[in-house]
Amino acid sequence: MNMNAHAALSPSARTTIRRLPELAHRDRAMLHAIVDEAYVCHIAFAAEGDTHCIPTAHWRKDDDLYIHGSNGSRMIKALAAGAQAAVAITLLDGLVLAKSAFNHSMNYRSTVIYGQFEVVQDNAEKLAALDTFMDKIAEGRKHEARPGNAKEINATSVLRIPLAEAAVKVNASLPSDKEEDLGLPVWAGILPLRTAHATPIHFNSNGNVAVPDYVKQWAD
Repeated sequence: MNMNAHAALSPSARTTIRRLPELAHRDRAMLHAIVDEAYVCHIAFAAEGDTHCIPTAHWRKDDDLYIHGSNGSRMIKALAAGAQAAVAITLLDGLVLAKSAFNHSMNYRSTVIYGQFEVVQDNAEKLAALDTFMDKIAEGRKHEARPGNAKEINATSVLRIPLAEAAVKVNASLPSDKEEDLGLPVWAGILPLRTAHATPIHFNSNGNVAVPDYVKQWAD
């Protein structure tokens, strides 16, 4: 499914935000940005009489979220069989410290996506989806690493879920205290948080391997 990135999200019964509805975000571009920035999502589903929530790598192509996994995975088998799923992604941007303990909060960008996954059956489409995943890890990496062989590809399932039914919630607030607490001699403010790119750790058995640009530029 390929939808306009700026089309508004239409809330459903499952995606209508009832707690702090003013934090709801209807812009599909924000949904795409959250999915793209995060590397890991959490997928909740029911299987074999139990409820599970599994963290897994994900990526996006157009208006679909993709995952992959072993054909024998309980999660993959359940999702491939049509189990209803809820996919949660959260980017934590800061801790909001107020003067009162009750009013402490967090700044974040988050989404929960509902629906059913479908298996990517076409082999060419499956390989193209995995190439997109490699591009998310490092642009150009797919041209350098050994591609998966037939046995590896056949043992792996690629699934996707449309980003059609999704709730997006964004909080970027300052501390909010009751008027009677404003005079308290307590520091209030925001402790920002972010995922940082640290210095790459080289691990090559062949000392003649050139360092690619995406590694050189990683910590920049």
